[in-house]
Amino acid sequence: MLCRAALLPSLRSSGQFWRQTDVAGSHPCLLAPNLVLRNESARGWSNIPFITVPLSRTHGKSFAHRSELKHAKRIVVKLGSAVVTRGDECGLALGRLASIVEQVSMLQNQGREMMIVTSGAVAFGKQRLRHEILLSQSVRQALHSGQNQLKDMAIPVLEARACAAAGQSGLMALYEAMFTQYSICAAQFFSSFQILVTNLDFHDEQKRRNLNGTLHELLRMNIVPIINTNDAVVPPPEPNSDLQGVISVKDNDSLAARLAVEMKTDLLIVLSDVEGLFDSPPGSDDAKLIDIFYPGDQQSVTFGTKSRVGMGGMEAKVKAALWALQGGTSVVIANGTHPKISGHVITDIVEGKKVGTFFSEVKPAGPTVEQQAEMARTGGRSLAALQPEQRAEIIYHLADLLTDQREEILQANKKDLEEAEHKGRLALPLLKRLSLSTSKLNSLAIGLRQIAASSQDSVGRVLRRTRVAKDLELEQVTVPIGVLLVIFESRPDCLPQVSALAIASGNGLLLKGGKEASHSNQILHHLTQEALSIHGVKDAVQLVNTREEVEDLCRLDKLIDLIIPRGSSQLVRDIQKSARGIPVMGHSEGICHVYVDLEASVEKVTRIVRDSKCEYPAACNALETLLIHRDLLRTPVFDQIIDMLRVEQVKVHAGPKFASYLTFSPSEVKSLRTEYGDLECCIEVVDSAQDAIEHIHKYGSSHTDVIITENEKTAEFFLQHLDSACVFWNASTRFSDGYRFGLGAEVGISTSRIHARGPVGIEGLLTTKWLLRGENHIVSDFSEQGSMKYLHENLPIPQRNSN
Repeated sequence: MLCRAALLPSLRSSGQFWRQTDVAGSHPCLLAPNLVLRNESARGWSNIPFITVPLSRTHGKSFAHRSELKHAKRIVVKLGSAVVTRGDECGLALGRLASIVEQVSMLQNQGREMMIVTSGAVAFGKQRLRHEILLSQSVRQALHSGQNQLKDMAIPVLEARACAAAGQSGLMALYEAMFTQYSICAAQFFSSFQILVTNLDFHDEQKRRNLNGTLHELLRMNIVPIINTNDAVVPPPEPNSDLQGVISVKDNDSLAARLAVEMKTDLLIVLSDVEGLFDSPPGSDDAKLIDIFYPGDQQSVTFGTKSRVGMGGMEAKVKAALWALQGGTSVVIANGTHPKISGHVITDIVEGKKVGTFFSEVKPAGPTVEQQAEMARTGGRSLAALQPEQRAEIIYHLADLLTDQREEILQANKKDLEEAEHKGRLALPLLKRLSLSTSKLNSLAIGLRQIAASSQDSVGRVLRRTRVAKDLELEQVTVPIGVLLVIFESRPDCLPQVSALAIASGNGLLLKGGKEASHSNQILHHLTQEALSIHGVKDAVQLVNTREEVEDLCRLDKLIDLIIPRGSSQLVRDIQKSARGIPVMGHSEGICHVYVDLEASVEKVTRIVRDSKCEYPAACNALETLLIHRDLLRTPVFDQIIDMLRVEQVKVHAGPKFASYLTFSPSEVKSLRTEYGDLECCIEVVDSAQDAIEHIHKYGSSHTDVIITENEKTAEFFLQHLDSACVFWNASTRFSDGYRFGLGAEVGISTSRIHARGPVGIEGLLTTKWLLRGENHIVSDFSEQGSMKYLHENLPIPQRNSN
């Protein structure tokens, strides 16, 4: 039966009256006089304004990928009893419900059609009745038996239909208040109405049509229908009563599924008190959250007990979800109770983020990213167990493949370049990064051979030996970090570099490259796996080819040990923001400075500044701010710097101090913390080397900074007092590179304060573990009354054969 839950404020003041027939088609329910929700009588609603966004989709087939969920137009949100009620069974979860209402309202304002299927009437009613019974019993017990027997009071078993009758009105009144309040605050024209249904409303054709028509009319009016089973009158469900092609309404999970298919809904979101569907009962030691669930996978799942409240369990949810999926509706089961995610869980799902379990009929051709991470973990451990010369052999072989398969690589790269130019989405600096050439491949091969040569003494190297006590020796040795996730943009040459470093350090590797380099990355990854196969560790390096978003990858904290971003400063900032419990190594910006001291050589200044800015302006180690000693203004040194920048077509921006010295100055900088990444730079004036250091500490990014001077004392002062990852004297900023440092390559340049800093090669991808070898030693032997004494003697470190 259809009953009123909320009435639009504008209707209250308009003087219009309306009448509605209930969905069962028998008893009229008074919303307001003369409300008849039929197509011909609803013309008065057509001019009501509300926010819309272009959302169109032909229903009939569910979405194949999460990323497509943002196109969902009609959405059903099912709230489980555990979501609606508090965990301490002391009423409704008001904060949680308010957040859900806000999210639903926000999506409604975007032009989507939202419906809510709510549980909680039975659970809330049970709480209310128990409270009433406890209160009345406590009074009787106090009058007749004394306070000592209050603790022995027994609460009678409460019948579900009575609980529903007690809880329904309070639950719906709360929804009414919340939606009305949000409508007022958002100045939007929508509200919520309650609809109670039973199984008969779906099996009786006339009642089903009535229900369908009512819901469509409410949605057209921009109203959020709130649907619930009429638990106060519904008979107990009969076992095995499902008809062919029809799911019985036994609980609100089956109701939500039946409603979603009946209304040709694009998406059904089922919120419960667990993160989603697990392969075994949540909380068990080996339970793993299933990211994507496919029809036919039920045999791989062991279902646990039902929720603490409500009628359904996870098995019922999966059955309902698969039924809805078969009817063309996509389904996500997620946690609606977690305090850190419940405030945005619905909007996150609609945005396509990796939340809960997504039900899909389309199985991917390859493994999921979670499976790839597990493969990288296992493969990495096998890689670390190889002998150093075996790992080196893999890298040497990869270097040979880069030159032997040059034509195939360049052909794949040509496809990427043609597609990028055709789409016109990449700026010229990014196109340069995307491009491969014979010389680049030759340089790559040389760098990989350097890595192979230096990898002989990496994993398992003894850093310290200590004789703790007699026959008790301790060693600190190097070990791999674990599984690395490297995310890179427009740089296919990054793939073999990073792969070689991971191989040398014995780490498993997940690679996520940009779409613009997909053809290049595919062939380079294929060659990498071919090289790994010579020692049976092909799985150690994985290329992510699924539609995983970077933000979703950053949530795999149980599978990934370190994230290394290589790309734009915006990419790095996004990853640092998204990473949850996973360390991120890298730099968000490359604001590099060159300070021209008063005693600088004219020849050195022009050469170093030109190379730092113009050799590769898109690089993170390119000059962005040129600091010039004040006394050099209006001197031949300054004039030659300006002439060189003009010839190289470098656009100059003036810092505030520099602008104050000029009658006609270039455009003044908006910020001294700008990374231009192009033929642009800022010029600023400083008073001394100390002033330059203070400027860099304030506006720099701790990446790479340079002093040009002939005064050794000034240079050493600069080198010692400037706190950047790389500090140079009379050398270009562009030397800040793993290959140029002799590391063979780098996974990136780190400006972090812990672990690796500067260009990160093999050493930066290692950590340590402690090995203690004893002879029946126990700590109590070293107490005051014990027989053993600590020695803590340093022992010589054995030298490994580097050949």
